[in-house]
Amino acid sequence: MSTRVVVADDHPIFRSGLRSALGAAHDLDLVGEAESGEEVVALVASLHPDVVVMDLRMGEMSGAEATRRIQAAHPEVAVLVLTMSDDDDSLLGAIRSGAAGYVLKGGGEDDLITAVRAVARGEALFGAGVSQRLLDHVRGAGHAPARAFPELTPREEQLLDLVAQGLGNPAIAARLHITPKTVRNQVSQILTKISAHDRADAIRRARHAGLGGRPFPDPSSSHTRS
Repeated sequence: MSTRVVVADDHPIFRSGLRSALGAAHDLDLVGEAESGEEVVALVASLHPDVVVMDLRMGEMSGAEATRRIQAAHPEVAVLVLTMSDDDDSLLGAIRSGAAGYVLKGGGEDDLITAVRAVARGEALFGAGVSQRLLDHVRGAGHAPARAFPELTPREEQLLDLVAQGLGNPAIAARLHITPKTVRNQVSQILTKISAHDRADAIRRARHAGLGGRPFPDPSSSHTRS
């Protein structure tokens, strides 16, 4: 019986390469393709694949958020992250979202096929270089200082720190090289995660926890909503 696979990536040329690679494996059946996080969540609900090969950076809804939604609604579906992002924040965020595997783009087709088959069997698989960094993180976790908001990813805590400094969404977007709309969405997620009533409450709690440093005003902050 073939393993049913859905691919999610916003680059048509890369999807074409994945289509070719998966098509060469007799036991894998590519049943759908998506170019956004929203689209892959909908595809999984309608197609019920065994494995999703997921890119992390796809417009407004990230691959990590799409993975979280898929795992919440369809925990039987294995998500294999295939990405150019090799930083710790992306790796740990994907794992927290429920990814069963994490491999970097640029590897051979055989490595990809092996990874898809592994997660389909219920195994966890992390590509070359990724496994060692993950192991180093786990080994060092017992020596790491306690984080102010452990429910947040490091990236989210960085964003909350900027909010606590008094920066508005446009200034934060410029600092992190993302869009103001993405900042607004992520701030909303942060407020939910830390159970803050509003942005002002989040700032108060963040500063009480030691985030924000010495706050400085931003001209856009008084006109920007979360």
